Amino acid sequence: MIYKTNEYLGYPDRISVPAGEQVKFQLSSKRPKVKVEVLRLRCGDVDANGPGFKYEIMASNIDGEHACLDQPIRPGSNAVIEHDGVLVPAAAHWSFGAYVYPTRIADNPRAVMGNWCQGSGRGYALELDEDGCPVLVLGRVEGGPVRFVLDVKLRERVWAFIACALDFGEASATVSLIVPADGVRPAAAHSQSFALPATLDVDSGLPFLIAAHHLNGDRQYTAHFDGKIEAPRILSRQLDAEQLRVFECGQRTGTTEAGLVAFWDFSDGISTLAIKDISPNCLHGGLHQLPRRGVTGFHWSGAVHDFRLSPREYAAIHFHSDDIYDCQWQTTCALDVPGDWRSGVYALRLTPASGDPDGQCESYVTFFVTPGRQTKRADLVVVASVGTYLAYANSALRLYQVHFETLMEHVLWLPLDDVFMQENPEIGQSTYDCHVDGSGRAYSSWLRPILNMRPRGYWFNLINDTHILDWLEEKGIAYDLITDVELDREGARALVPYRAMMTPTHPEYFSFSMMNAIMAYQNAGGRHISMGGNAFYWRCGFHPAAPAALEVRRGMAGTRTWESEPGEVHLAGTGEPGSLWRHSGFAPQKLVGVGFSAMINDTCGYYLRTAESEDRRVAFIFEGTGRHEKFGDFGFRYNGAVGSEIDRYDLELGTPRHALRIATSEGLGAGALPTPEEFRTVVDGLDGTQNALVRADMVFFETGNGGAVFATGSITYGMSLSHNNYDNNISTITLNVVSRFLDPRPFVMPAGA
Repeated sequence: MIYKTNEYLGYPDRISVPAGEQVKFQLSSKRPKVKVEVLRLRCGDVDANGPGFKYEIMASNIDGEHACLDQPIRPGSNAVIEHDGVLVPAAAHWSFGAYVYPTRIADNPRAVMGNWCQGSGRGYALELDEDGCPVLVLGRVEGGPVRFVLDVKLRERVWAFIACALDFGEASATVSLIVPADGVRPAAAHSQSFALPATLDVDSGLPFLIAAHHLNGDRQYTAHFDGKIEAPRILSRQLDAEQLRVFECGQRTGTTEAGLVAFWDFSDGISTLAIKDISPNCLHGGLHQLPRRGVTGFHWSGAVHDFRLSPREYAAIHFHSDDIYDCQWQTTCALDVPGDWRSGVYALRLTPASGDPDGQCESYVTFFVTPGRQTKRADLVVVASVGTYLAYANSALRLYQVHFETLMEHVLWLPLDDVFMQENPEIGQSTYDCHVDGSGRAYSSWLRPILNMRPRGYWFNLINDTHILDWLEEKGIAYDLITDVELDREGARALVPYRAMMTPTHPEYFSFSMMNAIMAYQNAGGRHISMGGNAFYWRCGFHPAAPAALEVRRGMAGTRTWESEPGEVHLAGTGEPGSLWRHSGFAPQKLVGVGFSAMINDTCGYYLRTAESEDRRVAFIFEGTGRHEKFGDFGFRYNGAVGSEIDRYDLELGTPRHALRIATSEGLGAGALPTPEEFRTVVDGLDGTQNALVRADMVFFETGNGGAVFATGSITYGMSLSHNNYDNNISTITLNVVSRFLDPRPFVMPAGA
């Protein structure tokens, strides 16, 4: 049966909720009603060839049918300034302009600044037309708007200053363009004057916007600008374009400038969603749909790469017509999570209401329930990888990466979710994808539908992680579940109640707080079972002013599908370098003994024990198995416990000297290729058949205060647990590790460690 998985869409207002608290759901459908029920997932993989889709239906206060609105998604970022009429031209002269750096000159006009309302035809604005020419738009009382076009085209990815001057006494308007000298081309200036009509209507009665026009009067926007804008300014006196361009606000120069109406300095408050007007009017504003800050501006010299060192060089904001942070849908239902619910992965199941003849519609909205204040804690906690789920949320690589078929070595096939994303790009894509202007997507939020973080969706990440939960349930091992969002917000305190923690198949994206929380936990005697690969790889952060958004910058090296522009590697939200943890001196090897080594694009492999596995310190791990067995030469979907992405031991990168490499991979082929940071020059022999660095290592070591770490070094390890009805050597050694790690007896550091 083919299920329609997108007839109902939705998202939670919070991605994780403690038992005993409330979470709200925003749902949308063209169908007027929806039936809602709540599931606690044991295994979210609907593929019947594996453990199968396993869940428990939870009775809740939202069970039953709900009215459902068809709620649109309106992407596109801009700035909004309330002004109480101050920004409506009223004096004899009105001069306004800004630096612009268009990254996409599209088929439709793109707004730069103004209060223009497309619906009413009132207001005024400076924009670029579909050819990239500056345009002044003015409303009229009768006869429709007038558009004055300067017939000179801006170039994409070249800074320019565009300006308009209104002289109401002379009934004239001037539109200007200045392209400053850039070391290659000399400066160029162009201006053209036009006669103003007699009956202007330049007051739309709406807020002033930067990078968009009003669509109508109810906070809907259109004509979103793709590119950077810097230092918009307005003066109520006569200035030519060059005088307006070089104008410096009095707050910077210590002088008072007559006629200054507004000067928005985007270098102030880069880590916020506020924009500051440094004129005496203090016409501050806010940012809508999270455009990118911490980007190089017109004055960037290349001397600094951290906006905190020279904010003036980062006084620009990069707006995109497809930015999306919050769909801002109305709430459909609010779940009061009972205080006695077990923590875990939960989902709303959304199906047609009674009387709806189409029974093949089934959709899900995933969220996580964490232990409540009164919850009795288990000894083991699983930390769900929300950072990674967000980084990959709505990944469209299969649609737009031209090398995808070559990389994966199979013909492209498109599930229905991919078709939906292609037909509805407004839903927003992942941090592996690019905006329509070609720049990489730096933000991903849970305040929008995420198609690949739910049952019946893409089987990577979350779906793979539920195989580990299924194994824990099968073996009767009590566990709690929290997310790495709790690690980010609470630090090591989130882990204090637990003797052991487990990270699942692919905890790739980790913030500063998350990394330090785990390290502090381990150093205090906590035990860490790292069940995945490509773990603790990218340094990222949740944006302090937009806490539902993960921010990622792709810099310097690493496996990546786009690369940050020069000077734009630092996270705007926190100022940290958004590159690999390896480049911050905190390689994954320092945390769990292994770090990203290679991607497996063909056959998976298995493990063989090493001589170090005979050390009595790790005898407990291999109880019930043979010395020369192949460990994990089987597995659901991947056919091997060593696959997808794998991690290796490396003393130079920080693997503890006393760590034991107890097993290593075998059976990898020519499709096993090292990550870019693993080699400095391109030479023959890089693949898994010839390169000794292309491998997965299984590692164990003790930490201070009686703690220990066990790491598998492979994403597909967890997909082997259920083989042969959970009776196999991967399941056996994992059970041995979990049992010993939950045993209160302390581990003892070896002498000299």
